[in-house]
Amino acid sequence: MTDAIRLSPQALAEACAKSMWNDDNATRHLDMQLLAVAPGAATVAMTITETMTNGHGTCHGGYVFTLADSAFAFACNTYNQRTVAQHCSMTYIAPAFRGDRLTATAREVSRRGRGGIYDIRITNQEGEHVAEFRGHSRTVKGTHLAEQI
Repeated sequence: MTDAIRLSPQALAEACAKSMWNDDNATRHLDMQLLAVAPGAATVAMTITETMTNGHGTCHGGYVFTLADSAFAFACNTYNQRTVAQHCSMTYIAPAFRGDRLTATAREVSRRGRGGIYDIRITNQEGEHVAEFRGHSRTVKGTHLAEQI
């Protein structure tokens, strides 16, 4: 086999995201959209439906967490190394409601050895701050792409 052509960091991030998207049933089932991906970063959006609301008439926190977790997953898997969550925390700042369009923007804070730290800000369609998520990642065995092309 001839030497593989190395992808740019951006092209690698996009190829990893495409590979993950194809197998991410939860994210696709909730009609999330991957708006952007870059090395160590990702933006994912979702519209809150009636079935996502709780007894208070607001979005159930688990759905906000899931949105943030999906953005976290796409951001920390941009280097062609399989990476999983080791620890996550969420701070809810304001409620979200049926019909709100939430956007989770993930950015890498630190990546050393097998561990990483990512901050994810969740906002609504008005740009209002809804929640803040911090994820600690751990790289495990395996890659997303058979070989870097």
